[in-house]
This record gives sequence, structure tokens and C-alpha cells, in this order.
Amino acid sequence: MTDTAAPRSELRSQQARAGYLFIFPAMVLYLTFVLAPVIVTVVLSFAYYDPQLGSHWVGFDNFKRFFTDPRSVQIFWNTLRFTAMAVTGNVSVGLLLALALNRAMPGWLLYFFRLAFFLPVIIAAAFVAIVWGYFFQDAGIFNYYLAHLGLPTVRWLTSAQNAMPSIVFMDVWKNTGFFMIIFIAALQGVPRNIMEAAIMDGTSPWRRFWRITLPWISPVVFFAIVYASIGALQVYESIWILTKGGPGDATRSMSINIVEQAFGSFQIGYGASVAVVMTVVILIITGVQLLLSRRLVRY
Repeated sequence: MTDTAAPRSELRSQQARAGYLFIFPAMVLYLTFVLAPVIVTVVLSFAYYDPQLGSHWVGFDNFKRFFTDPRSVQIFWNTLRFTAMAVTGNVSVGLLLALALNRAMPGWLLYFFRLAFFLPVIIAAAFVAIVWGYFFQDAGIFNYYLAHLGLPTVRWLTSAQNAMPSIVFMDVWKNTGFFMIIFIAALQGVPRNIMEAAIMDGTSPWRRFWRITLPWISPVVFFAIVYASIGALQVYESIWILTKGGPGDATRSMSINIVEQAFGSFQIGYGASVAVVMTVVILIITGVQLLLSRRLVRY
């Protein structure tokens, strides 16, 4: 009994050492490029740091400045407003496209539509923003066709009221194909026998969607909402390329504010505090969504 236990114990210790050896490079990379910058950012958020003048501890002054500065509060609400509109647009349009394509049709036509809607996802966001910037110009293609139809032209990016919805429209065009593919995969997992039984009972398509389809794919819907929320809260390149946060501060996001404060004004401590606030907001929104998913997800 003792003789057989010893080799097993030695084998387990060798396997454990091999396992630790395999994960060691990943842990080093994680500690160096993820955990260490997070710790440094949190420390800097409580300090005034200047590369030339040095640094000193300021406590919660950076956070007080953020929550008492009207400009920072507006930027904070801009980010939440963009997130609400972008998440709603991406998830709802993606689900509608998935429902439209989840039906019998010729194979080539099905793959054509899937490719057409998914293709913008693989294009770099910066390139998409540059192209759409030309579309949104006052003399761009959108206003060209509006004028030829006898309709009034629109100040897409130069109006404080239209700039944010215009950016959201571009964001939905680019990213909704990703959520469409996810929802198509989820819809194909809905049991056909349940749907066929509901059809035989005379259940309307609307009722079948709310009573069968949506509850069945609800875990995927909540995943899409969480994923879209995290991405929207960190939006940067599309807004910067299209409006640079303007007109005024109408479209300025927290990510743009972080870069401007930390690397433009060299207020690195204040920029770090904005980054910490944004991280906490992401954690809170994600936590709330996960708590709601426990109550609303049915399968």
C-alpha cells in the first residue's frame, strides 16, 4: 500500500511542477502588462504627478474634482448616453437581423446576407470612422441625396443634437453583424419540437417569440448586452476621428478625457482617477446586469 502511494505522490508532484512551469510565462505577462499597470493607475489616482515637477499625495482630491467639475460630469453622462444607445441599437438590430435570416432560403443567399452584415465587423474601427466622416460631411453623400429628394440637409457632426446619434448610427452599422451571428447560433438551438407544437396549437409568431424564442436565448441576449456595454463604455477611436469630442463637449467620452488629461495636459494623476472611475462604472454596470440575468434568464 505504501509502495504504490509513493510513486503516485511523486507523479502528482511532477505533474504539478510541470503545470506551474507551463503557466509561469502567462502569469509573468499578466502581472507585468495587466496587474502592475492597474496597481500603478490606482496609486496615481490619489496623487498629483508631473514628469518634471515630481509628485505628491493628494488623497481624494482628484475624485472630488471629477465629480464636482460640470465638464467632467457632462463627459460622464455622454459616455452613459452613448452606451445606452449603442447597446440598444446593436443588440436589437442584431436580433432582428438574426430572426430575419433564421428561416428557409437558398444557401447562397443565406451566406451572402450573413457575409454582407458581418463584413463591417472585421474592418478596423478607425478606417470605418474615416470613411463615415466623409459621408457625414455637410456636403457629403447623405446630404447630397437628401437635397436631391427635396428634403432639408442635416448637420450630422456639427450639431450638438445630431452628433451623438450619428456616431451611434455608425457604431451600430459596424458592430451589429457580430451580434447577428451570435443570435443566429442561439436561434438554431431552440428546440424545433417545441416550435412545431406551438405552431400546431395556432400560436401567433409574436407570442411564440415572447414565450418560447426569447426565453430560450435569454442567456445569449444577456451576454450580448454585457459585451456591448463593456465595449461602448470604452469608446474612443470612432468619436475621436469623427468629432474629436465636439462640437464643444457634446460627444466627448471618458476615454478621450483620460487621454487628454494624462497625455495632453500632463495631469497624469487626474487622468488616472478618471480611468479608475470608468473601471468602477464598468464593474457596477456589469454586476447589475449579471444580477438581473439570474432573475430574468429562464433557461
